[in-house]
Amino acid sequence: MADAEKPPLLVLLGPTAVGKSSLALRWAERVGAEIIAADSTTVYRGADIGTAKPTPAERLRVPHHVIDVADPEEQYTVARFQRDATDAIHAIGQRGRVPLVVGGTGFWVRALLGNFPLAPAVDASVRHRLEAWWDHEGPEPLLRQLKLVDPVSAAAIAPGDRRRVVRALEVYRTTGRPLPRQPGRAPYRVLRVGLRRSRPVLWRRIEDRARGQLGAGLLDELLALHAQGVGWHAPAFLGLGYREGVLWARGRLPSARLLPLIALHTRQYAKRQMTWLAREPDIQWVNLDESPEEDALAQVVSWTTAWLQG
Repeated sequence: MADAEKPPLLVLLGPTAVGKSSLALRWAERVGAEIIAADSTTVYRGADIGTAKPTPAERLRVPHHVIDVADPEEQYTVARFQRDATDAIHAIGQRGRVPLVVGGTGFWVRALLGNFPLAPAVDASVRHRLEAWWDHEGPEPLLRQLKLVDPVSAAAIAPGDRRRVVRALEVYRTTGRPLPRQPGRAPYRVLRVGLRRSRPVLWRRIEDRARGQLGAGLLDELLALHAQGVGWHAPAFLGLGYREGVLWARGRLPSARLLPLIALHTRQYAKRQMTWLAREPDIQWVNLDESPEEDALAQVVSWTTAWLQG
């Protein structure tokens, strides 16, 4: 299929707390788009505050997709995201509107934009043994093994990301091969827009957001979910803010250390996102330190209009 015949897809990228959600909402309103969240945390029902999930009022302004699609203890995989997002793209196009993917989970975005060969399903017992190994001996033995059998995944996955480390190892133990990572050609005609800020500004925004989430009741939300039967190792509790909150709730982290630790881990995550974004092709960049949101909005709407007209 020639590029001009491919369905259009808008993509907004940037590190956490850079300001994607606010700009995406206004961009979608201006160009008749609907938003698809490419975020590994907002998929979980009940995990609202710590994921900076769009509010009900914002979802009334612009339809959002792939949000609140999984229970907190459910393992929501990149393969499932790829299917759900593809279905949403098709449905949005059928309505004569434009899909706008907004995300910071880079692997998910890459899987969607290319014909990404995804890992096969595996025996759940393999995963359970690896999780028990992690719980009993900590991450170091699993990380050592991952470096031996799948060094590419070992370099790409954060050492504390229990879910992804276990996933990479379970695929190798099941198939004898590392996780597939070579994307194919994008089935869409894509306009990629990236947002950036200077690190001092981004670090301040990260801390301010974490402080605001704690003030808005993040810990109460965490405790309420646990009281409803959500275990401490549930996938929904692996997200930033929640995993530190679990340490606090279990008496392993004093209250005074909670905000600094959330901010530290979020900065580390933002650095990994920026490293990934620096390698991505064909991104039109907007520096929000230099362009107020109103000017940034005008710029991306201008790009979109010209791009949609071919």
